[in-house]
Amino acid sequence: MSILTTRRQTAAAGQRPRKLQRRAALVGWSFILPNFIGFALFTLIPVIAGLALSVMSWNSYSTPKFVGLKNFQTMLADESFWVALQNTALYALGHIPLTLAVSLGLAMLMNHKLKGIGFFRVAMFLPYITSLVAVAIVWNMLFNPDGGPIDQFLRLIGIANPPGWTNSTAWALPAVIITSVWRDMGYYMVLYLAGLQAIPRELYEAAEMDGARAWQRFWNVTVPALRPTTFFVMVMLTVASFKVFDLIVVMTGGGPGRSTTVLSQLVYQNGILQGNFGYSSAISFTLFVIVLTVTLVQYKIQQRQER
Repeated sequence: MSILTTRRQTAAAGQRPRKLQRRAALVGWSFILPNFIGFALFTLIPVIAGLALSVMSWNSYSTPKFVGLKNFQTMLADESFWVALQNTALYALGHIPLTLAVSLGLAMLMNHKLKGIGFFRVAMFLPYITSLVAVAIVWNMLFNPDGGPIDQFLRLIGIANPPGWTNSTAWALPAVIITSVWRDMGYYMVLYLAGLQAIPRELYEAAEMDGARAWQRFWNVTVPALRPTTFFVMVMLTVASFKVFDLIVVMTGGGPGRSTTVLSQLVYQNGILQGNFGYSSAISFTLFVIVLTVTLVQYKIQQRQER
């Protein structure tokens, strides 16, 4: 009897960890499943559907017709695609480094225990949560070439012919970049601020004892310690830069001419406005591949720096 009892106790003891593991797995899935369902419904399935539509001809009224790579061939022969690609690349080349630099600079300024510093942190973050339409309208008023305060200030300091900003084909895109940097800098400042506060003070004290100056401490302590944060910020900025749409639509509408037309706007024009969903999906898939490639390159660079 004692042997049977021991075996039963051993079997029961072996079942308890299994029950606990199942319960823990169920709890974990209960947290993951809602997010995964949302991701599948609103991201994964649309991406797969867009990829399928990129090789079809469909205008939402007719039956989808398989056309192979015809949409991509049309895209490569379309001058508007190359103009939009160039504008998107120029926007990213201006938006990403400027936002990185300004956000890091603001984070270092706000990384001090001073009276009232919380107010200034909130003030810097406020543009990011402000209505984008309101931001675009206000900046359009500031950039107004007739009575805008920016051009008035430029005339005041001796510039007789200030830029036309959103009315100029040469200055419309820089105006959008300036506005987007002003709007986004507060959010990325918060990320950098969290990264700065995670750096041990002992590293700065050791560098200072070794005779390192402020610039040397920044370059040899702050920058290496912020590499994970910088990588995350660069990925987020890359995605945001290549899919920019709403700010340009409100500020310039893609003009003057095609000077600020970007790929996401081209997707909207061909898909929603013209109903050419196959060609629009081909441009969307190309944009996805570009962003994925740039992100993978950034990831490889980050891995090499960590080694």
